[in-house]
Amino acid sequence: MTMTISDISKHMKAIDFCMLVSRAQDGSLGGRPMSNNQKVDYEGDSFFFSYDDTRMVEDIGRDASVGLTYSGSPAADMPKGAPGLFIHVEGEAKLIRDKDKFAKHWDKSLSRWFEQGVDTPGMIMIKVAAKRIHYWAGEDEGEVKVPDPAN
Repeated sequence: MTMTISDISKHMKAIDFCMLVSRAQDGSLGGRPMSNNQKVDYEGDSFFFSYDDTRMVEDIGRDASVGLTYSGSPAADMPKGAPGLFIHVEGEAKLIRDKDKFAKHWDKSLSRWFEQGVDTPGMIMIKVAAKRIHYWAGEDEGEVKVPDPAN
């Protein structure tokens, strides 16, 4: 099965949580679970919310290269016993502190972590623009071309 950017988007929305991996100051890798709030704008962008005072935000401020790893159940069209779906996104993160932009990507389920919604003090949004997307679906694997935002 060959996947398109639209297929990847659909799967990422269904999986929701991923591991966001950034590079720490000492060069080590740090990962933490993040929800994409089922708001995947797959032209190649994913959006996450965090607090500005976290190590992850500090890491991204120093080195914007990040990885997103998603793992999901086998799709209905995969052979029985297939190991499932795995998606890895290599991207560049941007830290956004604009509440108007928060509102565009806000989902009420986020209130579990950010009780005051987009007005939560110290909140930040992380936009990850994909550079490369790889997937493994059962026995199939491939790379999906990410649209060039300049075009």
